[in-house]
Amino acid sequence: QVQLAESGGGLVQSGGSLRLSCAASGSIFSINAMGWYRQAPGKQRELVAQIGSRTNYADPVKGRFTISRDSAKNTVYLQMNSLKPEDTAVYYCTVVADGRGYWGQGTQVTVSS
Repeated sequence: QVQLAESGGGLVQSGGSLRLSCAASGSIFSINAMGWYRQAPGKQRELVAQIGSRTNYADPVKGRFTISRDSAKNTVYLQMNSLKPEDTAVYYCTVVADGRGYWGQGTQVTVSS
């Protein structure tokens, strides 16, 4: 079993920055990919960024968000700059480890205008 511990969410003004972290722990042989999704009220969960064999970003966050990974710590980060009110959502960490997918509990990011 794999556990994901997220941190770094909060309230920030428009134009500000936040850094999310997600540490995976448990019985892990190999992590194939790590990423972040988000879900705003009344909307479907959507991919923000993922990192594995390649790195992908959703169009709305390109140039503002950066995903990175510390393989030694089984940790993925999401540096979010130039935040906008439309970035307000619950952000979920996701990990594919040993062929199985896992989700974090989510962390709230609120951007005030």
